[in-house]
Amino acid sequence: MEGEILNFIKVWLTVCISLCYCHATGKLIPPGAGRFLAVAPIVVLFFFLPLQLTSIHLGGSTSFFIAWLANFKLLLFTAGDGPLSAEPPLPLRRFLALSCLPIKILQNEKSCPNNNRSDTTLKPKSFLNYSIKAVIVALMVKLYDYSEFIHPKVVLFIYSWHLYFLLEIILAITQFFGRNVLGIELEPQFQDPYFSTSLQDFWGRRWNLMATNILQPTVYKPSVKIAAKVIGRKWAPLPAVMATFLVSAMMHELIFFYMGRMRPNWECTWFFVIHGVALTVEIMVKKVLPEKWRLPPAVSVPVTLAFIFPTAIWLFFPQFVRLKLDVRAFEEYAALVTFVKNVAFSLVG
Repeated sequence: MEGEILNFIKVWLTVCISLCYCHATGKLIPPGAGRFLAVAPIVVLFFFLPLQLTSIHLGGSTSFFIAWLANFKLLLFTAGDGPLSAEPPLPLRRFLALSCLPIKILQNEKSCPNNNRSDTTLKPKSFLNYSIKAVIVALMVKLYDYSEFIHPKVVLFIYSWHLYFLLEIILAITQFFGRNVLGIELEPQFQDPYFSTSLQDFWGRRWNLMATNILQPTVYKPSVKIAAKVIGRKWAPLPAVMATFLVSAMMHELIFFYMGRMRPNWECTWFFVIHGVALTVEIMVKKVLPEKWRLPPAVSVPVTLAFIFPTAIWLFFPQFVRLKLDVRAFEEYAALVTFVKNVAFSLVG
């Protein structure tokens, strides 16, 4: 644990120094090929840095923050687009935070002249909401002690909720950091996905909105422009959706590799391919079907969840078992407790 924490500090010091360089580059080099060539080595570096970490919590979160979020934002930055390309230029500390943390500043139309905002502003949830979810996570962890008496598929179902609640709590901590250290209000990254009325609602407006917000300008919108020249504007979103899901699949496979150091078996990719195809069909149906014929929420919500959960338990969550991420996560909890105790005893002694 001591060695991993030391490596974690080294990695994030490297990240901060690299992002300071990118911030300075943005002031000296205008968007275009020159800025891309200057920033490209940092993008390559950010793909290699997570390999310095082996833990689930430190390595997994770091790989998502820098190999996915930071790299995609930096690529947008080279083109003068995205959250890092504000006018006037962002202060350094805000540039560092927005580069690699899963946050998005709440903005109104007057403070957002470039229209870099969501169509709907999401309100942060209450402290009570997160407290209840923290208690649920604790109960789920205790429930794993009896996993040998529970069907494996039920365990995976429980683990899926465990992961969701844990992600919400981690991102709430990030929001607290942004509010109290940076002085900015941040949008929540989940919006009650268990109320999704469709796959489009789930992936576009409720689930992991930071990934959605970064995939939209980097993959979806460019794909729409290209496809519109070939098949027309009306149907251009269809191949763009598939392209977005394929890129998301590759990034998830990469993050699983960082955490498990095992070759992918491509089940995760098939999960995103199936959802991409299903969402494409859903969009096609919506384009040809009058709105009055669509299913009411009382029906569409259970139907949507009945598609999401089985496919996730079939193809997505088994990756956690295959890579033994759940077992290693609990080992890390125990190692962290031991590490904290040793530090406390050394300070007292």
